[in-house]
Amino acid sequence: MTLTRLAHSIVLAWGWQRAVIAFAAGAASALALAPIDLWPAPFVTFAILTWLIDGAAAGRWGGMLAAAATGWCFGFGYFLAGLYWVGYAFLVDAQTFGWLLPIAVLALPAGLALFTAFGAALARAIWTRGPARILALAIALTIAEWLRGHLLSGFPWNAFGYALTGPLVLAQSASLFGLWGLTFLAIAVFASPATLIDDRTDTRRPWLPLMCSLVILCAMGIYGAVRLAATPTSFVSGVRLRLMQPNVPQDQKFNYSAKQQVMNRYLALSDRASGPQSTGIRDVTHLIWPESAFPFFLTREPDALAQIAELLPPGTILITGAVRPAQSERHAYNSVYVIDHDGSILSIYDKVHLVPFGEYLPLQNFLEGMGLMQLTKVVGGFLSGDRHRTFVIPGAPRFLPLVCYEIIFPGEAVPRGERPGWVLNLTNDGWFGISSGPYQHFRQAQVRMIEEGLPLVRAANTGISAVVDPLGRIIKSLPLGTEGILDSPLPQPIEPTVYARTGDSTAGLALAAAFLLVMRRRMRT
Repeated sequence: MTLTRLAHSIVLAWGWQRAVIAFAAGAASALALAPIDLWPAPFVTFAILTWLIDGAAAGRWGGMLAAAATGWCFGFGYFLAGLYWVGYAFLVDAQTFGWLLPIAVLALPAGLALFTAFGAALARAIWTRGPARILALAIALTIAEWLRGHLLSGFPWNAFGYALTGPLVLAQSASLFGLWGLTFLAIAVFASPATLIDDRTDTRRPWLPLMCSLVILCAMGIYGAVRLAATPTSFVSGVRLRLMQPNVPQDQKFNYSAKQQVMNRYLALSDRASGPQSTGIRDVTHLIWPESAFPFFLTREPDALAQIAELLPPGTILITGAVRPAQSERHAYNSVYVIDHDGSILSIYDKVHLVPFGEYLPLQNFLEGMGLMQLTKVVGGFLSGDRHRTFVIPGAPRFLPLVCYEIIFPGEAVPRGERPGWVLNLTNDGWFGISSGPYQHFRQAQVRMIEEGLPLVRAANTGISAVVDPLGRIIKSLPLGTEGILDSPLPQPIEPTVYARTGDSTAGLALAAAFLLVMRRRMRT
């Protein structure tokens, strides 16, 4: 079967066949995500999506309803394949939450697919013949993805632009126009093969969009290679970091009766020699433990603070995640503590961007009254901090703490006007086992650093813990699902990137210019 015949059969597909094709194409698109990183796969899947939207013209409302249904099936496949690992969290306490697993695994992709449905419908509304429809699809789906990243507290996880971040040389373009610019480019580039089957009355050179896309990818690769070669990693003098990855099982991590067992594990790992010449923690200036490290409120356990003080030599600082009690007994904060060698708390950061259903319930009191609770089982849910902020820390540059998925929000994670020397991400991906989730989370943290030109220090309970330079290069890392320590110097930041200075304005201008081109084409036909 020739490409043209295959494409025409996709264009003409209807009913359940159209739904299956869209679902399969969406699911296959997730192959471009970490850890598989088969980034050329969307050249096939987004071309299929384009042909399906071509065929939607036979439906009502100018094909918008049919396009929306197609977009929903595509999105459902993409998010189901990319977010299946969410179900692992419901198995941590299977007796309490196991019954919710199939609901969560299906409901989250189904809800997120509504944004893809909107994008496909919007694309159909501005659709035109020829190569301009590729831009129409890129405009509409980028708008839909931006909305997904902002509405209802936002969830930009696995935005389509991440398909272009597997190769580090391509990911460097995030320093120019950020995730949303990458998303626009990714959709336009990956959908370009759809024009290969166009009638020559609509497209005189049907191969030209694909050739232009390959030129764009080459240009991105050259820019990335030059940027990486021209910017060697440099380090902050006198800072010696130690990241402790305890790999504590989730059922033990939140079990108060295991508190001393957990503390013993932390203390022993933290003071472990890292090599023949190592003297343990006495070589370290800053010790870092992961998110919500303790199965208790740290400030209400003086013996734990005493053990920390005994562990830390003079001049060594501990930065750790911990749950902090609020004034109300019904609430708590997911916090980061900076602790001196004598056990005194120097500063505290409270997580701002909380995870719905994980750290709080929408309509908390109502749903709790029905017997439901969030996965962390904090009665009343967590409270959010007031804003992201940087902190001064002894012996190191000013840093920005971000807890768990706070780091996935482009343009929001790093506050404007408070540029730090480095970003600290404490997380606990142990909820999601050995799955794609922690790899995707780590990739998104890397991309934030490329966008901002800042180094990343990431401590995770079960991994992936790592130190990353401002260009996304991994200096050192610990693999997923292992315990250990990681000793590393602290990379220095680089000058603010184009994206750090201009934000999403470059992507916005590109969308506006593309929209004008599409409208001009529509008026001519």
